Amino acid sequence: MDLPSTDTRISAELIRRAKGSTPIVCLTAYTYPVARLLDSHVDLLLVGDSVAMVLHGHATTLGASLEMMIAHGQAVMRGSARACVVVDLPAGSYEDSAEQAVASARRVVDETGCQAVKLEGGVAMARQIAAIVETGIPVMGHIGLLPQSVEKDGGYKIKGRTDENVADLFADALAVEGAGAFSLVIEGTIERVAADITRRISIPTIGIGASGDCDGQILVIDDMVGLTVDRVPKFVKEYADLRQVISHAAELYASEVRNRTFPGPAHVFSATNRSDA
Repeated sequence: MDLPSTDTRISAELIRRAKGSTPIVCLTAYTYPVARLLDSHVDLLLVGDSVAMVLHGHATTLGASLEMMIAHGQAVMRGSARACVVVDLPAGSYEDSAEQAVASARRVVDETGCQAVKLEGGVAMARQIAAIVETGIPVMGHIGLLPQSVEKDGGYKIKGRTDENVADLFADALAVEGAGAFSLVIEGTIERVAADITRRISIPTIGIGASGDCDGQILVIDDMVGLTVDRVPKFVKEYADLRQVISHAAELYASEVRNRTFPGPAHVFSATNRSDA
């Protein structure tokens, strides 16, 4: 089934039913204005823990907190009307037990009004996923390259290069599906493996550095619009160059302030012109 193009909010269940149909369009969003701009073009907005790196300058996603995710989730919900909004559970908020995972997920949903939460891990997190789903909160899974595990893994390493790792990835995907998740992000995984997983499981897969055969795709918004100021990942296609646009605008502004051409008559208030108000 194709997702509705109206202003009706897309649910996690509608995303689940979109398996094998028109590819699901996903982007990250962290702020109200960006959510407003993206909402009519995408099916799903992910308030990713990448916000810790993109907006807060942390070296990894481990800098995200539950409070940070809730604050940005609230902003994105205010700025969107159509997209299914999914909020990441940050590292340290769900791994210890099913009870911890449920409490964190419930807090995120209650305080933001989002449609679902996302957490990383497959077999090891199946119990947490099932417990959250049992309470009525939809869960998006995430396997392959796991940004929250980058320190444990010794860096950002592409998955699916060995037979053992491929077997683990399939086990993770089936565990996430079996636990009741409505969709699954596959990140940083060899193309053929991601495509095979997509064909094997019944829930939609969302690729990022994975395969064009996935049921949908997601990118970090700052990467996609050319705003990333550090290293841009190999799998990113930049659809704009906002680095240059912003730098040029700041250069022009600085020049006009210094030579006193800004503010001009159009940008100040006159006591004799009541229309200024």
